[in-house]
Amino acid sequence: MSRHVAIVTDSTAYLPQRTMERHGITAVPLSVVLGDQVLEEGTEFSTRSVAQALQKRRPVTTSRPNPELFAQHYRKVAESGATGIISLHLSAELSGTYDAAVLAAREAPVPVRVVDTGMVAMALGFCALTAAETAESGGTVDDAAAAAEKRAAGTSAYFYVDTLDFLRRGGRIGAAQALFGSALAVKPLLQLEGGRIGPLEKVRTASKAIARLEEIVVDRAGAGQVDIAVHHLAAPERAAALADRLRKHVPGLVDLHVSEVGAVIGAHTGPGLLGVVVSAR
Repeated sequence: MSRHVAIVTDSTAYLPQRTMERHGITAVPLSVVLGDQVLEEGTEFSTRSVAQALQKRRPVTTSRPNPELFAQHYRKVAESGATGIISLHLSAELSGTYDAAVLAAREAPVPVRVVDTGMVAMALGFCALTAAETAESGGTVDDAAAAAEKRAAGTSAYFYVDTLDFLRRGGRIGAAQALFGSALAVKPLLQLEGGRIGPLEKVRTASKAIARLEEIVVDRAGAGQVDIAVHHLAAPERAAALADRLRKHVPGLVDLHVSEVGAVIGAHTGPGLLGVVVSAR
């Protein structure tokens, strides 16, 4: 990566660690709160603990990074030689992370361009990766921001959840939307649109919902070159099977990532989550 432009994101991007290291991308962690215990996202322990707590119906909340944590991160990046920073974060409709970054950017020792991507998970990760690649090729902060915003515009995210109850309790969907998935015990499919998570379709059974999710993704991918990420929480077999089918049915597939979501997203979706991000190249 260009030593002049640094790429910062947050822990909900879920980029593979090796990819972040290769491109010099750094992430500011969000936190989850289990009772009186605060866990930093980004560790296997935090994800496992959240899944177990949700299965036992224990309360789980999430917390944005403190602006001072961002300020410390920006100072460290500047000290490493960066003369400009692009800071890319999950949708401001879902978290106060973007606002915390904006506050910290005002006091940063180098110019910081903070971007609300309107994305989450690898939908955010692909934006950060594109920004890093632009910087590596000599692009400016503005060039990297424009490339990330273009990538976001060509990215879609779809989700299957066993229940909408966790999203409702976390305030990520309203009570009326939660009824969408409770009537007649249907299984909800959701989408990320306008920075918010909302209902897409309702299907009678889990197997039919996942099959429909696959159809939606294949149709969205079309014949052009795309990157795809398959996310899950406590459902590795389900995610691996879907990924195998997408390899066969998406002709323009370039990169395919399969990973478990971290604690923050998991806290709002619950165990059984299956999510797919489709991002046009």
